[in-house]
Amino acid sequence: MDFPRASGILLHPTSLPGEFGIGDLGPKAFEFVDLLADANQTYWQILPLGPTGYGDSPYQCFSAFAGNTLLISPNKLVEAKLLDTSMLADTPDFPADKVDFGKVIEWKKKIFAEAAKAFAASPGELRAPYEKFEQENGWWLEDYATFRAIKAEHDQKPWYEWPDVLKLRDPNSLAHESGRLRDQIFAEKFAQFVFFSQWAELKSYANSKGVRIIGDIPIFVALDSADVWCNQTKFKLNADGSPKVVAGVPPDYFSKTGQLWGNPIYDWEAMRADGFGWWAARVAATLSMVDVVRVDHFRGFVAAWEVPGGDETAENGEWVAVPGHDLFRSLRASLGKFPMIAEDLGVITPDVESLRDSFGLPGMRILQYAFGGDAQNLYLPHNYIRNSIAYTGTHDNDTTVGWWKVLKGAAGKGPREHAKEYLSTTGREINWDLIRACWASIAHTAIAPLQDVLGLDNSARMNMPSSNSGNWNWRFKDGAVPPEMLARLKRLTETYGRD
Repeated sequence: MDFPRASGILLHPTSLPGEFGIGDLGPKAFEFVDLLADANQTYWQILPLGPTGYGDSPYQCFSAFAGNTLLISPNKLVEAKLLDTSMLADTPDFPADKVDFGKVIEWKKKIFAEAAKAFAASPGELRAPYEKFEQENGWWLEDYATFRAIKAEHDQKPWYEWPDVLKLRDPNSLAHESGRLRDQIFAEKFAQFVFFSQWAELKSYANSKGVRIIGDIPIFVALDSADVWCNQTKFKLNADGSPKVVAGVPPDYFSKTGQLWGNPIYDWEAMRADGFGWWAARVAATLSMVDVVRVDHFRGFVAAWEVPGGDETAENGEWVAVPGHDLFRSLRASLGKFPMIAEDLGVITPDVESLRDSFGLPGMRILQYAFGGDAQNLYLPHNYIRNSIAYTGTHDNDTTVGWWKVLKGAAGKGPREHAKEYLSTTGREINWDLIRACWASIAHTAIAPLQDVLGLDNSARMNMPSSNSGNWNWRFKDGAVPPEMLARLKRLTETYGRD
């Protein structure tokens, strides 16, 4: 794809404001699209939209195909006559600036049950759209709904701790469970129908306003997911379902012991045997929801850092080759030349660059990584190329203001003085200095997290890699984006020809 010269904002929908404890696909999402359009922004970049599991990470989902039903808007359920307004009168007192996931899950579970009950009693004009959705998505929907229903019946235990007949998918046992849990399975399917209906409406509105969605495909899937449960022969698992090896990255900038993600590793030969069909289905499903896909951990398509399944850190892993060229050739053959961004961060070797460049994919340049070295640093704007995406930072970085405060405490001159000299700044508005540098660069796309536009410190950080708590829960408050801030972003966008 030939990307236009453009810019955008990174914000996951869970971070939107609203009264129901978590950002959702309701009125505030539409208002955010209006903000983007008013500021002449072309892109809204989001994180993966899948149903999150333990830890609430969008990179550890119960399915690569299902949607996160916590994003369903209660207001829109009322509009659809699936929920009585009295249910919203009992909304708990949720915090406005953080997501209390446990509290949100319990409350939304109740209102989803009421909505499913209302639909089952009187589907009305939604019957035909629901039946169409069920028919078109049955190839993943039935397995996913069954997975979630059985999981609930077993106190949310991971599938590899279920009885063997269910863990190993004995057909007769699964058929029995499907009949016994019919109502629960229907409720899961219905929730997915509502999610995808609401998402389609929001995306259509965004596109009508000239805003395109950049979605995210994590390279790996969670071990406790419908994907692994249903495709056990396509992953490197032991006979009991436990992983022989798990994914991670070696010691790096973020962690001295590496990052142990715990995801199972693909059996790439098994994937290749059916023409990478599972991958083609996954990418096609994502492209049906977004306009551009960002593939996380792109270097993992050249080699994966495989850590023995029982290890507690990622230090003892090894790089194992992955047939990335074959995979992307196959995807191009089946899906055509789709718009894709390569998250080429981390240990980037010539073979990773070769894979990226062979398919003409833009990589990422993170400005927070630019300072403290010499003029050859890849992340300094004068070294950018057109076919790249310039970021002030990502969801894994500190906010720019938070990053600057940490540099202030660092010994010696180093990165802070280098940044002052390079950007010709005192650092008083370091967030706008970095935004300006990204917007002015030759990179065809420039993206800033909303936290950087707002000038927030590290209390607004979205994720701290290698930490197990306090992540993914940041939200901005209603009215936090004043008109003058939008006007400033719009002027920068026009000045540097990104409108």
